[in-house]
This record gives sequence, structure tokens and C-alpha cells, in this order.
Amino acid sequence: MSKDITLNNGLSPDLKVEVAVVGAGTSGLYTAYRLTEEGKYTGSQLQVFDMNTKIAGRLESVMMPGMNFWGELGGMRYLTSQEIITTLIEGYPLTEPDLNKRTKVLNYPLTPIDFPMGDTSKLFMYLRKQRLMQNAWEEAQDEGNVLETRYYLNDDDKGYSADQLFNKLMYDVMMADPWFVQNYGSKVANPSKYDYEFRLTSEDWDNVKLNLKYHFSGSPYNLRKVNDIGFWNLIKDQVSQEGYDFLANAGGYYSNTINWNAAEAFPYMIGDFSADAKYKTIQEGFDSIAYALASTYLQQSGACIWSENKLVTFTNQHPQQATHKYELTFLNIPQNQEWKVYANAIVLGMPRRSLELIDQENFFFNVNENAEFTHNRKAVIKEPAYKILMGFERPWWKDIGIDSGHSITDLPMRQCYYFGTDPDNNNSMLLGSYGDMSTASFWKALSDDKLLFAVKGIKSASFTELAELNDVQATRMMVDEVMNQLRELHGDVVDIPDPYVTWFKDWTDDPFGAGYHAWKAGYAINEVMPYMRQPLPSDNIHIVGEAYSDKQGWVEGAFCVAEKMLQEHFGLNRPSWLSTDYYLGW
Repeated sequence: MSKDITLNNGLSPDLKVEVAVVGAGTSGLYTAYRLTEEGKYTGSQLQVFDMNTKIAGRLESVMMPGMNFWGELGGMRYLTSQEIITTLIEGYPLTEPDLNKRTKVLNYPLTPIDFPMGDTSKLFMYLRKQRLMQNAWEEAQDEGNVLETRYYLNDDDKGYSADQLFNKLMYDVMMADPWFVQNYGSKVANPSKYDYEFRLTSEDWDNVKLNLKYHFSGSPYNLRKVNDIGFWNLIKDQVSQEGYDFLANAGGYYSNTINWNAAEAFPYMIGDFSADAKYKTIQEGFDSIAYALASTYLQQSGACIWSENKLVTFTNQHPQQATHKYELTFLNIPQNQEWKVYANAIVLGMPRRSLELIDQENFFFNVNENAEFTHNRKAVIKEPAYKILMGFERPWWKDIGIDSGHSITDLPMRQCYYFGTDPDNNNSMLLGSYGDMSTASFWKALSDDKLLFAVKGIKSASFTELAELNDVQATRMMVDEVMNQLRELHGDVVDIPDPYVTWFKDWTDDPFGAGYHAWKAGYAINEVMPYMRQPLPSDNIHIVGEAYSDKQGWVEGAFCVAEKMLQEHFGLNRPSWLSTDYYLGW
């Protein structure tokens, strides 16, 4: 099997189906897979539509010329604690350590491999022109010293690494609330100055997010629910603005420290970015999970994924109401022609911006008719993300002992990931920038330039092969800027050559509008999440995807929301391959 699945970029006027799934990302494809695999609908009764030329949404694995391995422009890994995606990739039961003895769910080549985070004693942290190794804080602590940085931290916060300081402030907030101490105090611990333990389950966290209060006399947020406080507000109140700058810079992601919902931030930071988090990826490319779902769905008789077909609008007032509740209007992009599809249920596997690109005057989106939906749709922040993959003729980072992982800086590039090396020719890939949030305008100014990076032919990649990627090259100015920052980050300990090819992706471009999403403060997320799965009780219109999940930024979030929707509104039973106690969220 391969990723060359058959897509249909044509049209079939007046097509009649039971379910129209709009969006061939992971949530839409999971929905199509589950509904047809369970026999709820045939392939002919359920059809998938997408406006893009490819499937997988914000997953995009690419193979650059001269390299026989995959690089990632979108999502690139999963946590082994995420049971749906782990089971779909690795088989079940998860309690069986030998993968060869597990039962496969999807008949598709999905090879799980570790996503290496590297040796922190070799990886750089370059902040305020101070160059350190990432384990510098722990080394100082082992020697009984306090690492001096160029941040004017509170005396009580000095010596903590970013991860440790995140844990400290969250532990302090939780243990300051008598309600938390009474109900969950036994599930957290601070066994030594820099070490914190959190043993709360997903169900525990949902209860904590609803009830945790901020107990700090003299604070402007005293006795307010943490759910109603922005994370930046809370961090600044706990560790000062200078401490906030340290956490934003040294944490590697500005998106983690924006003013999103502080209650949602707590389990996210503790669970997804803790030192003991176990990351994996897929050898065949991370977007293979989407292709596996699509391939399984397409094996059903009559199944079809209609690519390059953009949903323009839909209505419940049309001539075919006797047999089909909704009329959807699609624009077939290759032929620039509109056509109609009739369905009794609509599943929108789409992020916030994609929803905003649909006709906003129809009965479903019209703010005058459905103000609650408009309000809840805006409950998430659209977080920009830029990625630049760079191909080099040799893995220059190995000259200084770096094998894998990522280095972090407060320069606009923010992070660089040292990806793989082709053993046959030594060509190597680096994720040269992982820009997000406040760096967006920096890179946007460079990405809009007209002069593109000029690819360079090498022995193992002809100029003809490379020229085929001209439309995805970063601009010359952007590449020059990234190279300047790479050289500043690493210093004069290594000679960094120029790349021979690049691949640039701006996830803020339509129809995606963002790389990932975050909940805003002040929303009752326990009410918004189920609401978005069926905004109008009288209509069979459902929204699924990562954006309105409690695992934002992860494929697992898309899967959990889709699975909850399928059980609640399509009557599906929990899949036999998913453990009965795995929590799917609100």
C-alpha cells in the first residue's frame, strides 16, 4: 500500500447521500472510517469532501529530494498516553509489550518509532545572548548551585529550569486552594526543591478545571476561578513579568504562554511537556495515520473522497426536503462549477477559520439567528505556526555531538529540530524554524517576498528534481535570516553550510487559518465542547476536530471529539479496541 490513494476531483450534480463529511483531515476521516466500518452506512451513503488537492489536513509529511525519509511540516508526533491514536498505529491491547503480538486495527503500513528528544547535555539553550546547554540547570542543582541567567527572577524562582518553574507555579496555585488540598492534595507532591509529581487522571483534571480557585490575597485575581484567568495573567502574578519572559522564551513555545485559559493550561503543560512524556512518530510519515483511515474507508463499496471541492453553503430549504434534510452547494475548483449534494446529516471536520469561510448568512451561521453558536465558535484562539524544512548535504550538527532533538532560543526562529540523515548519501534534514504567535509578523514579512531560495543541484538530487519544488521554497531573505539565526544560536563551535533545498509552510494561510488552537479564558469549556458537537439540537449538523477538543494541538484531540460525537449522535458503541476506562473528555 502507498499514500497514492484515489481521490476524485470531479463532481456529480444532485448527488444524494445520508452523511456528508466535509473535511478530509483526521477527524473527518476518522468519522468516515468508524461509520462505515461499523456498518452504520455504506460507502455510497457516506461521502467525504475536501477543498484541497490532498488529504490529512494539518498533517503533511514530505520527502525532500536526495533523502529517503520523511520530514514533517505539520503535526509530527503522538504521546503513548493517547490511546486512540496509539492503538490505531500500534494495535491492541496496549498492555501487550510485544507489538508483534497485538491485533492491528488498520490494515495499512504504520510503523511506530521513537521520536527522539536528544541528549540535553548536547542541545543548546540560547537566551538573551547567553548560550547554555539544556541540562545546565540540573547540573548546577546537582552541585548545590543556582544557575545564573540573564533574567531578573524572583529570589524564590532562581535556579529553576523552565519546566521546573512551570511545575512550581502550578503546584503553588493548586496547593493554595483548600478545596484542591482536600480533594486532590494526595495526588501531587514536591519531594525535593526542584521536583514535582502530579498523579491526577484526565477525569480529575476536568473536575479541577471546573472548581480550582486562585487563593492569593492582594492579587487582582484573588478568589477568582482559574478558568476565568488568562495564563499570562496568572504566570505574571506568580513569577513576575521577568519570570514570564523566561518561561515564554526557555519553554520554546510562545503559544504555551499566551493569555489562553489558565485552567486548560495546567494539565496541558504537566501532561504534554513533562520530562517523562513518551513521544513517538510513524516511520512512513506522520500523515500516514490519515492515509490509513482514508484507505480503510475507501475499501467500502461506493466510498469516495471528493478533493478540490469547496463547501460554499448549505440550507434546509430546498426542493428535495421530502427525502433529504440538507442541500449542500460545493464549488468544484478545477472546473469552477457549483454543484449540489443532498444529505440527511452533515459532519464538519473543520477548524475555526475553515468554518468562517463558509457562507455566514445561512441559517446555521447567521449571527442574528444563532448568536450562541457565533459566541461559542469564537471560544478558541487561532494560533499561527510556521515551519521551514532545510536540506543539507551533511549532518553538520553531528560535528558537535548532536544526534537528534531540538535547540531553543528567544530568536524569532524559536526552535530547530535535528531530523534524520540518509545513510546512503549523508544528506540531512533540519527543521530550521518553528515560529509561532508573536514571531508570526517577523516571518510573514519575509515570506511575502517575491525572490525565492534558489535550489542547488547535488550528486544525489538533480536540479530537475529540485526545481519541481520551486513553489514550496522559502524566500531567499527568509533562508538567509534563518541561517543567520542558526549560526548565532550555535556559535563558532560549528561551521554551518548553506542548504541545498528548503520547504516552507505557513499554516495561517486559508483554509486552515492556524497551526493549532487554544481555549480562551472565561468560557465554560465543559459546556462549549458538547455544544459544538451538535450546535442546533434540531439539526443533524456536527462539528469535530482538534480546535474544540481538550487536547488541542494533537491528533488525539480530533479523534476524541469525533468518537464522542459518534457515540452521542450516531449511536455507535465504543470501539472494541479502545479500553473501557479511557477518558474521552467532556
